[in-house]
Amino acid sequence: MKDNKSAYNSSVYDENIVSTLPYYREYHNQIIDLVKAAGMQNIDWLDTGCGTGTLASRVFDCRDDVRFTLCDPSEQMLDIAKNKLQGRDIRVFNIASQNMTFDSEFDVVTAVQSHHYLKPDERKTAVDNCFRALKSNGVFVTFENIRMTTEASDKIALKRWESFLSDHLKDPEVVKMHIDRRGVEVFPITIEEHIKLLREAGFKSVDVLWTSYLQAGFWAMKY
Repeated sequence: MKDNKSAYNSSVYDENIVSTLPYYREYHNQIIDLVKAAGMQNIDWLDTGCGTGTLASRVFDCRDDVRFTLCDPSEQMLDIAKNKLQGRDIRVFNIASQNMTFDSEFDVVTAVQSHHYLKPDERKTAVDNCFRALKSNGVFVTFENIRMTTEASDKIALKRWESFLSDHLKDPEVVKMHIDRRGVEVFPITIEEHIKLLREAGFKSVDVLWTSYLQAGFWAMKY
C-alpha cells in the first residue's frame, strides 16, 4: 500500500524512482552544483517533500556546513530519512508544502517531485509557502513533471517517457499505471506555467535549470 501519493511505498521508493524518472540522480547533481556556485556558507536548507532524505544525504556527502529541515506528508518516508541521516544536523516535520508556516528562515529551499500531486490552488499555496520560507537573497529550486505546450508535442514526449519506462520497469502493467496517473493523480504543467507561478509568488529572478523527457528543474531567487 502506498503511504503517500507516490507510485511506490516508502520501502521500495529509492530503488524504483531511478527506473521511473530519467536522470533522477542528475536532479540532485544540478541542485548541489547550483548551491555551490552561489557561494553560500553555513546554510539553513529546507527540503520539502524530502521523501527518504536522499538529497540531504548527498549534500552531506559534499559538505558539513548545512543544517537541514526536512518536511514530508509521509511519516514512513520521514522514518527512513531519519535512519539514513543519523548523526546529521537535521530536524523533521510531518507536513506538506501547502501547510508549512516557516517565515524567512532558510538560505535554500528545495522541492523535488513533490508539488505535481497538487491541484492548482494547493500548488499555488505550496509555492507561496516556499517563497515565504526563504530569507532575502535565498534560492528556491524545484524539479517537477511537466507537460508540453501543445497536445501534439505532449504526445511525442509521453511516448518517449513510455519507452523509457518499458526499458527500465519491464512490467507492462506498471508502465500503464504510470501513464494512467498523468492528469488523474499527477498534474503536470508547462514550463511557461511554472515560470508564471514562481513570478506570481514574488520571485523576481526565475530561470530554467534543467530539462529532459517530461521533467524540468527551475531555480528562483528571492530579493
